[in-house]
Amino acid sequence: MNIIETTCELENFCKQMAQQPFITVDLEFLREHTYYAKLCLIQIGSLSHCSIIDPLAPDINLQPFFNLMTNPDVIKVFHSGRQDIEIIYNLSHQLPFPIFDTQIAGMATGFGEAISYENLVSHILHIKLDKSNRLSDWSKRPLNPAQLEYALADVTHLVHVYEFLRNKLETLNRTEWIKDEMNFLSNPKNYETAPDEAWLKIKHRSHNAKFLTLLRELAAWREARSQRKNTPRHSFIKDDALLAICAVCPQTKEDLLQIRNLRRDIAEGRLGSEIIEVINHFTQIDPKDYVSLPQPKDWQDKNNSLFELLKMLLKIISQEHGIVSRLLASDDDLRKFCITPNENNTILSGWRYEIFGKQAEALRAGKLAIHYNPVSQDIIFENIDF
Repeated sequence: MNIIETTCELENFCKQMAQQPFITVDLEFLREHTYYAKLCLIQIGSLSHCSIIDPLAPDINLQPFFNLMTNPDVIKVFHSGRQDIEIIYNLSHQLPFPIFDTQIAGMATGFGEAISYENLVSHILHIKLDKSNRLSDWSKRPLNPAQLEYALADVTHLVHVYEFLRNKLETLNRTEWIKDEMNFLSNPKNYETAPDEAWLKIKHRSHNAKFLTLLRELAAWREARSQRKNTPRHSFIKDDALLAICAVCPQTKEDLLQIRNLRRDIAEGRLGSEIIEVINHFTQIDPKDYVSLPQPKDWQDKNNSLFELLKMLLKIISQEHGIVSRLLASDDDLRKFCITPNENNTILSGWRYEIFGKQAEALRAGKLAIHYNPVSQDIIFENIDF
C-alpha cells in the first residue's frame, strides 16, 4: 500500500494523476475540538492506481495536491463531497474544479435522496464494505493496516461507481440535469460562514424584532470568536444561553450572573465583558434597522393552498422521472413561485422548466387538471383551455 509522506513523493504522484481523465477523492478528518476541520488523511484513486497521502507527515507540503484539485483537465469525483470540498477550500482558498458528486448523480438516476457510499457500492458493484473503522481517530499515528485499507476503499470502489453513474446519466440524457448542482458545490459562498448570518441557524420561537436583532449580534460575536480562536462555537457558550441572554438583555455582569444556563465563569470573566460590549453596541442600533419579521400569517395562508398543490405536483413528476424531488425544486423555489411567478426561478429555465416548470405554470393559471385512472392506476395531467 503506497503511503505518501514527503513533498517529493507527492509531486511525482500528482504529476501521474494529472494525466488521468478523472480521479476519485476522499478525506478523513476530525472537527470535534476545532471550528475548522483538521485534515488527517487524503485518499486518491484513478483508473491506473491509488494512494494515501498523509497530510500530518512532518516533511510534506500539500501544494501539489491543491494544484491537482484545480487542474481543469482532471475531473475530481467525490461522494457527498461538500465537507471535503470545504476543507480543501479552507486550507488552500481554492475550490476543486471540475467536480462530480456521486451522491448527486444518484439522485438523478433513481437511487433516492442522500444515498450513502456504502449503499451505492452495494447496489452498483454488489460489494459489502467493512465499516468497522468508520469511527477511527485519524489523527493518531501509526494507522494500522485495517484502517488504511478502509480508507482506501472509499476511493477504489468510487472509480467504478463513477463510471457506472456517468454512463447511466448519458444513457438517460440527464448529464445536464446535475450541472447546476455541481456548479453550486463550486461556489465559494457555500463555504464562507458570514458571522452576521449565524443567527439564522439557531432554533427559536420568537417573533420579536428586538429579541431577534440582539440574537443576530450575539451569534455574530460568537461565530467570529470561534473562527478567530478555531474553537467550536458551542464550546464556550451554547444556543440556549444565547437565547436566555436575548430574553433578559442584561446590562451588567451582575445581571449576567442571574441568567439560567450561563456558567458563572463566563459571566464573571472575559467572555462576560465581551457579551456586555455586544449588548451595549446593540442598544445603539436604531429600531428601524432591527431584523425584519416574517410575513403575517394571513399572507402565508393566502399562498398555502397553491404551495401544497405544487408540492403534490412535484412529487408526482419526480416519481414519474425517477429522481429526487429537491433536485427539481426546493420548498423555497415553490414559495418564491407562489409569490412572484415571473421572477427568476430555477424551475423556469432549462430542463427543470421542461419537465416541471411548464406544468407548475399551468397549475397556477388554473389550466391543469390531475386525474387518477383506476384501471391503469396512472396519474393523468390534462391541460384545460377556457
